[in-house]
Amino acid sequence: MVGSKGTTAAWLAALTALNAVLFLLVARTSVQTIRGQMLDTVALAGNDLGRDDLAGPLNTALNAISVASLVVVLLVVGLIALARRRYSLAIMVVVLVVGSAATSLLLKNSLISRPEFGVDPDRSGAGNSLPSGHATAAAAFAVGLVLVLPPAARGLASLIGATYAAVVGVATLSSGWHRPSDVVTAYLIVGGWAAFAGLLLTVAQRTTAVVTRRDRSTWALVTTILGGTLLLAAGGLLLAYTFTRMTDPIEDMAARLLSVGYVGSALTIAGAAYLMMAVVLVTVHRVVPHSKDGRPTWPESDTPARALG
Repeated sequence: MVGSKGTTAAWLAALTALNAVLFLLVARTSVQTIRGQMLDTVALAGNDLGRDDLAGPLNTALNAISVASLVVVLLVVGLIALARRRYSLAIMVVVLVVGSAATSLLLKNSLISRPEFGVDPDRSGAGNSLPSGHATAAAAFAVGLVLVLPPAARGLASLIGATYAAVVGVATLSSGWHRPSDVVTAYLIVGGWAAFAGLLLTVAQRTTAVVTRRDRSTWALVTTILGGTLLLAAGGLLLAYTFTRMTDPIEDMAARLLSVGYVGSALTIAGAAYLMMAVVLVTVHRVVPHSKDGRPTWPESDTPARALG
């Protein structure tokens, strides 16, 4: 057995708030400060490495993501949840996907304005691009799939999903579609909505619902935490190195420094994707009750859950 329902709800509420706070910090620093804009621009200016070597696969990955793809995402995860007779879970996954996409769209097009500090003349007048809709869609699909799959499939699905979200995020940077902060904030939006959806599911659980640590994919949790932390730490070190050497205008910076900024940003994006998934894996077995005989334990059935031996 695991912690009480109240403890789980408090943890998920804290995670929702934490994602919101981190979003505000990253967004404000990256959009509203000169140094933040410059660090993002350095990564874009150094993206020749990714664009030249991976142009074909990157464009394929990005072009596959559209409004239509979000509908496909909803259909896939919804059908899986319905096939497992987890009707409330299907509703919450819709809340996650639609809420994440709508939040990204509203923030980017209406609520966030990008001041022109003159650090990115090539994109002057392009306006705000934070957060990335492509990264939001990819991350929402990955998290939604992990939520609706049975416990035995969550581990592998979480690693595939986190990798997919990371690839799409890096692809938007390498193709010049988005800045690094656009992608990281997209993951924070999805993480926040995932925690909020989990909170709703937890609050709505019947008293007969049974959750167990046996449903936790420990190996996947350890892998995402370790991998995400190492990637984020490596990326952070490279970005710190770049940040302290941004003394010239972008066009006058050495190509080596631009490449370091790009690689640091790519590693940071990948690390953020894996840590986002790790947070989901920490709580998913508490959010989705166990069903030993394949029938829904909550809330579609009023039959008391059987104790696990």
